Formats: sequence, structure tokens, C-alpha cells
Amino acid sequence: MIAHLTGTLINKNPQSVIVDIDGVGYQLLIPLSTFYQLPEEMEKVSLHVYTYVREDTLQLFGFQTEMEKELFLLLISVSGIGPKIALNILSGMEFEDLIGAIVRDDSERIATIPGVGKKTSQRITLELKEKASTLVSGIGLELRDKVHIRDKVMYEDALSALINLGYPTKAAKNAIESALYKSNGLNLETLLKEALRNLAH
Repeated sequence: MIAHLTGTLINKNPQSVIVDIDGVGYQLLIPLSTFYQLPEEMEKVSLHVYTYVREDTLQLFGFQTEMEKELFLLLISVSGIGPKIALNILSGMEFEDLIGAIVRDDSERIATIPGVGKKTSQRITLELKEKASTLVSGIGLELRDKVHIRDKVMYEDALSALINLGYPTKAAKNAIESALYKSNGLNLETLLKEALRNLAH
């Protein structure tokens, strides 16, 4: 079983990479969180790997950090969640936000990820809450408390603007709060830009 690969990154896109090792190209499926941290093509790259083997399938999944891989393994342990859905979940939220939602039993937030329904999100929080808490303790990660909204008028204006653009209320709220997590001193224009960037992910 392949657990780690180091080689030359010869191709990358938001869904997968090809890593050359001694003339052999290994294709790995990746989450967006890993894609954002990749070096330029033809540079050296090291990835943690999960090898998925079934009778008619052999796929490699690559992760920039051990933490991403550990959370991926937790997700695929949940009934009804396979590797591709788990990868989609990792791509749908930032690592810290996702693990925080699991620990806090915030299934509604997880349900906003495309392709993840209410029942699946509830299974995730129900089955993984304690395990995710252990993972957080093990890596020394300090989860953020729910964002404190200093300017509620600006928040409501941004929310109204996104809803008018056609975004669902829950998704719009999550995008705005995620932007405010990073900086609570944004003006309305910058807040909307950051929120739209979050929604585009």
C-alpha cells in the first residue's frame, strides 16, 4: 500500500495531480485544500497518500498534510461516504471550519456543501464528533469560536446582496462568516468580494 510519495509534479489541476517518480507517473485525486498549497509544475512535491483498492478499482488520493488525510479517513469511515464524497467534503470547506463544524455538531453548516444532504451531514456529526475532538486535541488545533459580528448592519446588507444574487441563505451566511473569521475589519465591498470568493470554492 502506498502511504507517501515524493517526486516531480508534472501536472496539476483542482481535482488531481500527476507526480513523476523515476519515470513513472502517479495520478492522485486531491482536495482543493491540497491544490492551493502545491508548488509549481516541474518542482518537487511530497504528498501523504491513501490507496483505495477494490476488485475493479485502484485509486490514489493525495494530501498536503497528515491532518487532511486523517480527516479524510474519518469521513470514509461514515456509513454511505466513499472516497470521492469525502474528497468533495474536504474541498467544500476549509479544514478548520469543517472539523470545527463536526466537533460542534453543526450539521446544518456541513449540509451546505454541494452533494452533501441533511441526512449525510447528520451522520457525519453523530459518528465523528468524538473522534474529531480527539484529532483536534492530538494536533493542538485551536478551533475558532463563532464569529462575533461587530457591524450587524453591514452583515445584513452583505447577506441581502448575496441572496438577491441568487445564493441560498445558509450558503450566503456561511460565506460571509468565513470571510469575517479571517478579518472582522472589512468594509462592505471587501466583505462581499471575500464572500463571493468563498462561494466560488
